[in-house]
Amino acid sequence: MNIIDKSEDEILAIAHPMWEDLIKYSNEGEYGKFIRHFSYDLLFGLNEVEIGKQFAKSELTRSLDPDYDYLGLIRRNKHVTVLYRMRSTRKEGEWLGRMVLGYNQDDEVKIFGASIF
Repeated sequence: MNIIDKSEDEILAIAHPMWEDLIKYSNEGEYGKFIRHFSYDLLFGLNEVEIGKQFAKSELTRSLDPDYDYLGLIRRNKHVTVLYRMRSTRKEGEWLGRMVLGYNQDDEVKIFGASIF
């Protein structure tokens, strides 16, 4: 299967709940729940110590406003990047949220990348 073959509505029906989980568990500092939809490749490349430090020290990753704006999709190869405008409940300004989705070897949609800049 290739996720880029899905319609925008089909992708967003999958993406938005996953993004909302990332926001919730980032704010709560729940690392185990935060990574539950990550692909094996993403998990394999993560440095758990660094992620733990980010959860403990980053004001932004612990204060994400759950009210986000969907900006659009970028389709490339076997992945789709979903873009969001994010705000913080404690910091001024806006950030770009990015989540990369695709199918794993078991034909399940997983997160292959996620970041806030």
